[in-house]
Amino acid sequence: MTEQATEKLVVVAPLARCYGVALDFERYPDWAPDIKDCHVLERDDQGRGTKVAFRAAAMGRSASCVLEYRYDAAPSEMSWRLLEGDIMRAYDGVYHFDDVADGTEITYKLSVELVVPIPGFVKRRAEGKIISTALRELKRRVESLET
Repeated sequence: MTEQATEKLVVVAPLARCYGVALDFERYPDWAPDIKDCHVLERDDQGRGTKVAFRAAAMGRSASCVLEYRYDAAPSEMSWRLLEGDIMRAYDGVYHFDDVADGTEITYKLSVELVVPIPGFVKRRAEGKIISTALRELKRRVESLET
């Protein structure tokens, strides 16, 4: 069974802005330091990326993957699963957005399985770093935008 790492934080901004930043894949390299390149390969009828290619810095090297996005519970949630990856067998996750008094609480859940097995404590540490970095950078980006 694949373990899932989870983290949440509150962003001082409306849910719509948080969701909009998360959907703007082409701008990820502008604010997410580990994302080196990002291209939307396919879109749904609302213009949202459904198949997205990423190149990212990972464990001292460059890693590439293609993720499939789903929006069944939009705008409260967006989820993804790995379609292709050069160092991963699984990279499945979800952003969940909740309106709260101070803005939006974002919950990030992530399951990662690498092609090369690594000890569980190393894997959990890597997942935690991915999640906390992604949430901090997303928060910084959303809160820096003008209303």
